[in-house]
Amino acid sequence: MSKVIRAVNVSKTFKVGAETVTAVDNISFEVERGEIFGIIGLSGAGKSTLVRTLNLLERPTSGQIFINDTDLTRAGIKDLRLARRKIGMIFQHFNLLMQRNIIDNVCFPMEIQKIKRRDALERAYKLLEVVGLSDKAKAYPSQLSGGQKQRVAIARALASNPEIILCDEATSALDPQTTRSVLDLLRKINEELGITIIVITHEMSVVRDICNRVLVLENGAVAENSTVDELFKHPRSQAAKDLLLIRNVDDKRRAI
Repeated sequence: MSKVIRAVNVSKTFKVGAETVTAVDNISFEVERGEIFGIIGLSGAGKSTLVRTLNLLERPTSGQIFINDTDLTRAGIKDLRLARRKIGMIFQHFNLLMQRNIIDNVCFPMEIQKIKRRDALERAYKLLEVVGLSDKAKAYPSQLSGGQKQRVAIARALASNPEIILCDEATSALDPQTTRSVLDLLRKINEELGITIIVITHEMSVVRDICNRVLVLENGAVAENSTVDELFKHPRSQAAKDLLLIRNVDDKRRAI
């Protein structure tokens, strides 16, 4: 398999008053084309900051981000814009345009790319079929459940025909049953469309259910980088052991 993403010695610092805070600390990893790769850690571990460096929404303080062998940290504005079109994003709180109906939400990225309205609508309707919401095209976000809103967000992320989708805590606001259905949809998209998916989460159950490999973060640094099977069977880092312990406690609570 070819490498679709490479992060090389990526660090990100922020100034907070007189102090310098390191959110991402010298992180390196690779993602194979077509896999589902998890990035997990407790709150404050640096997950969301790291994922935002992958499309340079946050420019790394140091290090390099390669997408298909193109170094985004050295790319010009035009090349960076083209690269970002190949990277879709799905967020925890959906980020839908409340004043627009569902079909127009899905069309929005294509409007920005100046795709003809007729062509955009045709693709948007097909994407709503993919996510199982053909009957909601004229509805508004306020009329949908959380799971349906996330499905619209997934359709919108697919609108620009991306090679990569970044999911930043995409299921954290959903109940367990809805989470399962969204994960099933992401797996289907990965298998049928060959899209590489990066899943950022603090939930071990999400990693277990959908990911091939996983990066465990602690205090902005890599604590562990392994396959999901190896992580669950033989966790090496304290961070991974803590996350597994939290998962076991949550499982017991749900069983009561």
